[in-house]
Amino acid sequence: MNMSNNNYCVILAGGKGRRLWPYSREKSPKQFIDFFGTGRTQLQSTFDRFSKLMPKENILVCTNKDYESIVKEQLTDLNDDNLLIEPVLRNTAPSVAWAHLRIYQRNPNACVVITPADQLVLNEEAFARNILQGLEFVADRKLILAMGVKPTRPEPGYGYIQSGEPCDAENIYQVQSFTEKPEREFAQIFMESGEFFWNTGIFIVHVKKLRERLDMLFNEVLRNLLKNNPNYTREEEVKFINDNYPSYPNLSIDYGVLDHKEDVCMMQCDFGWADLGTWHSIFECGHKQGEDNVVVNSEVMLENSHNNVIKLPEGRLGIISGLQGFIVAEKDNVLLICPKGDSSSLVKKYANEVQMKWGDKYI
Repeated sequence: MNMSNNNYCVILAGGKGRRLWPYSREKSPKQFIDFFGTGRTQLQSTFDRFSKLMPKENILVCTNKDYESIVKEQLTDLNDDNLLIEPVLRNTAPSVAWAHLRIYQRNPNACVVITPADQLVLNEEAFARNILQGLEFVADRKLILAMGVKPTRPEPGYGYIQSGEPCDAENIYQVQSFTEKPEREFAQIFMESGEFFWNTGIFIVHVKKLRERLDMLFNEVLRNLLKNNPNYTREEEVKFINDNYPSYPNLSIDYGVLDHKEDVCMMQCDFGWADLGTWHSIFECGHKQGEDNVVVNSEVMLENSHNNVIKLPEGRLGIISGLQGFIVAEKDNVLLICPKGDSSSLVKKYANEVQMKWGDKYI
């Protein structure tokens, strides 16, 4: 296994996780939860996965100031210099911009994996193989590599990458187009075409190419630091971030990379992937019991019920009869029962409406 000191990882762990509400809550979002009762949270599992592929001191975590103590508690092996605390919530591209400053100063030859914290990987060996191939691919190319997986359903809650002409490496293709969260009928067409792949949100890029892309996205903010003080100290970097972070646009790294597809390729990956951000994805990847129900670490009696996903608190018994295609999720002071189809947008809508009507105590 290649443990190159040039390989780095940035784990993005600052989201609020509202599509998995009410189990994912404001004070403890999905990335900090041991959802399946395995003994490791999603953040811990992601850190474990990458610590097998590169030195732990090369793994950085970006999170929001509200979650600093949770990250430190869950990742005791994480160096303080590798924890980046966002002063305000600004989506993922500004987080990556900050992380790249720190990585570039340490190692201008770094190859960087950017990954969300909340993903399920079913085949760890295939994942390691794909990631290491990707790191090798970007090491001597001025390209950004997106990791894509074949869709298994017409999911409107994901982004879709259309593959184009082959690149000069196995299973890697030029990116022809990118569509974020299409309507269900378009998602169906994409899936049936065989040309479209789900965007996993994992990107691999040489840090010099990453700087070039970020400079294009955030030139007014980044250039102030890089031009005026290219040999900035750690204290100057942190002060710059605290002073300028609110000036960054609210932009995701996915849009920042894939909207400029000319220098982006996609690897067709086979590691078995699920974004653990939606109830539908929990159903898709979960172990089906009886009548195709997914019961997640819960005590349930089911009768004549099909295609449901159920998550109840410890010590709670659920008796469910005659239910078809629903989410049943209870956490603390909220019980959610809603249709499973298109749940990614529905659940977020309910959470926002509840917050406006009844306040933060239910969020």
